[in-house]
Amino acid sequence: MYNRGVEKRITYLDDRDFNHFLKILNYYRYSDPKPSFSKTTEEQLKSVEKNERIVEIICYCLMPNHFHLLLKQLKEGGISEFMRKISDGHTRYFNTKHSRVGPLFQGTFKAVLIETDEQLLHVSRYIHLNPVVSLLVKDLKGYKWSSYPEYIGSRNHKLISKEEILNFFKDAKEYERFCLDQISYGIDLERIKHKLLDGEE
Repeated sequence: MYNRGVEKRITYLDDRDFNHFLKILNYYRYSDPKPSFSKTTEEQLKSVEKNERIVEIICYCLMPNHFHLLLKQLKEGGISEFMRKISDGHTRYFNTKHSRVGPLFQGTFKAVLIETDEQLLHVSRYIHLNPVVSLLVKDLKGYKWSSYPEYIGSRNHKLISKEEILNFFKDAKEYERFCLDQISYGIDLERIKHKLLDGEE
């Protein structure tokens, strides 16, 4: 799953914006969350975890003007419901906080159906490499708005279902090598893409 800020605008201006988005990812992955996230108390945030999940979040990466999610649907229509709620929820929060109106994200989210194990692993790596390949950071471990730190064991949040990917590897270190082996190649491709788009020789 992928969506970008309308007109490629920034959708997370500070750490609070990033953290808010992670919180609504957690809240809306459960069925029938009530009330809307903006009206919840800490007690209600904890109680929603007793509900069934409509999606599993396998991995994610939040970039300044877009986000990537790798999801597993657990309930019919679950992904569409989840994506609608997180988009609406973050837009309401962002518009209120930053005194703006109108949509924040570009229309309907983009989705690719994962059909093979190989594709699953490739997409997880692509998502996790985004901050480095886009030249946002040099050290992948240092980017905190991605699930990559969970995968390599340097952070422990309950948001993701990393076993869906790590079960294909001997250990977290092997997955780390799987990702890092493609960094240079990914950066080169990104530079070529930008040159073509900018009309450079």
